[in-house]
Amino acid sequence: MKISTILKNKKVTRLIIIIFWIAIWEIASLLIKREVYLPSPVNTVKAFVRLSMTWKFWYSIALTFIRVVVGFAISCLAGVLLGIMCGLNKFLYELLNPLVIAIKSTPVMSIIIIALIWFQSGKVPIFVCFLMCFPIIWTNAVEGIKQVNKDLLEMAQVYRVKKSLVIRRIYIPSVTPYLVAGITTALGLGWKVTVAAEVLSNPRFSIGGNLYSAKVYLESSELFAWTSVVIILSFAFEYAFKYFIGRRGGNVF
Repeated sequence: MKISTILKNKKVTRLIIIIFWIAIWEIASLLIKREVYLPSPVNTVKAFVRLSMTWKFWYSIALTFIRVVVGFAISCLAGVLLGIMCGLNKFLYELLNPLVIAIKSTPVMSIIIIALIWFQSGKVPIFVCFLMCFPIIWTNAVEGIKQVNKDLLEMAQVYRVKKSLVIRRIYIPSVTPYLVAGITTALGLGWKVTVAAEVLSNPRFSIGGNLYSAKVYLESSELFAWTSVVIILSFAFEYAFKYFIGRRGGNVF
């Protein structure tokens, strides 16, 4: 079979790419010859298997998962509602826009440290996830409302089309692509900032707390194993959302 024919299969292509980067990782590990700096893929997998045999591993993942879901759900709800309201009301937009810009400009570490003063360690990651994802979703919701076809709105007004139909047939199709893009972007960011917040707040059971412990005890294989968990979960979240959107024909509502 020709190479070009094989590469046309997306699944095969992805598998080849994954194998390629694992090979690069293995070569780099062999060249460095220091497991503390860069453990090999085999040792990382062994550490992953060893960790997965303990209940603390799954409990930590479950609690981090809940923190991400809660923080992200709040940011979606607030971002979509306030974004639509700001898109429709110029004064409200001018009122909230400086706050959103300030949140975007503030370093994540600063937000985490401030949150440590305000909340208990278990609630810090939820707050940080909400605050970092909110501007992305809010901005996309506002932009979606602004891109609504004004001619269609005027025509609907002239013919006295019901508001419910205007929302369903004009506003939702315009806003949906922007919301899908915003939510997809925020999903990956949500996992990153939540785990980062856990590293500093160090709740009893969390992925971030285990990352910090692995770093303290120089358990590089475990450090890479926990990092792999974050990457896998983040990818799974995005894939599940895209699959859900695909099943609904691109409609997020």
